[in-house]
Amino acid sequence: MVLMAIDHVRVYAGVPAGGPEPAIFFTRWVTHFCAPGFVFFTGVSAFLYGKKVNNKKDLSFFLFTRGLLLVFLELTLIRFSWTFNFNYAQFTLAGVIWMLGWCMIIMAVLSRLKPMAVGIIGILIIFGQQVFSKVPGIVPSSFHQVFGWFWEFVYPSGLEGVPGITILYVLVPWIGVMAAGYGFAPILLLEEKRRNKICWLLGITATLLFIIIGSIVSAEKQPDDELPFLLRLLNQRKYPASPLFLLMTLGPIIALIPYAEKANGWMARVLMVFGAVPMFYYLLHISVIHVSALIVNLIVKGAPHSELYNSAPYTWFENTAPWSLGLLYLVFIFDVVLLFIFCVTYSGFKQSRPKTRWLKYL
Repeated sequence: MVLMAIDHVRVYAGVPAGGPEPAIFFTRWVTHFCAPGFVFFTGVSAFLYGKKVNNKKDLSFFLFTRGLLLVFLELTLIRFSWTFNFNYAQFTLAGVIWMLGWCMIIMAVLSRLKPMAVGIIGILIIFGQQVFSKVPGIVPSSFHQVFGWFWEFVYPSGLEGVPGITILYVLVPWIGVMAAGYGFAPILLLEEKRRNKICWLLGITATLLFIIIGSIVSAEKQPDDELPFLLRLLNQRKYPASPLFLLMTLGPIIALIPYAEKANGWMARVLMVFGAVPMFYYLLHISVIHVSALIVNLIVKGAPHSELYNSAPYTWFENTAPWSLGLLYLVFIFDVVLLFIFCVTYSGFKQSRPKTRWLKYL
């Protein structure tokens, strides 16, 4: 959640998403762990919530309604927070919260199956995702225009999507990642020593597979590729997330679970505050970063330049220079401190009202 804020400050700073400059490349690359972690642990949380309520029907209802809420928030509050305008005809985003919402709606059905079956389905979707690009080929061409409006939300296949909507996160392979998290979750309920051993085995194996396969794929440099070998290896496709991208990010995350569980000290306590109110943090952090960007532009450039963000997170700094990395990280630290204060306050409010049902959705 904290790493995510780096990337979103980067958006408002106008700093490119990668490139041959190592400092800029790794500013973007370190945030690649965010989306896979969110989606995977949403699947884990769904299983654990199901164990808590001990009722498949209640779990399905929660996932379905929570998913619908996320889709609604993406199209309303979150879209406004990115752009600070209501011109939906100009730009509407189907972003990560949109994707999480629809994946939870699908999980409302999949959660009726056994966790192992759900996990296997997830792995097959992740590694067999290219099959989804072939589906339009079996649909009569006369249906492509109508079918494309739906299928481009599932997997990019070159069809014409819904006019005016920019699709950043398609559902495949992310529904596979969430399903894999659901299938992985029972491991966390095992005895500690066995659980840790399985996490290390799975995490290290996935990471080694990425290094081996990724190195083979990245060995041959393309004529127009400016990146050195290491950066080519780490520069895996995120949209849609390739199997190598997911091995690169989920492998280390799973391997670090035994260590994260034992983390203590002030840093762990700070992160636990954010983790206690994740939806509140997400809904708030975009507006906080957006407002801070307008203030910084006013101070540094003499004008807020709100027009730069009319289609955020796609920003265009054609007529003004992007921020320096130093300024980017300074604003990031300030925003995270401010968000911590807000989250501490809301967390206390939430804990003081344990029986308020709507608070579990935020």
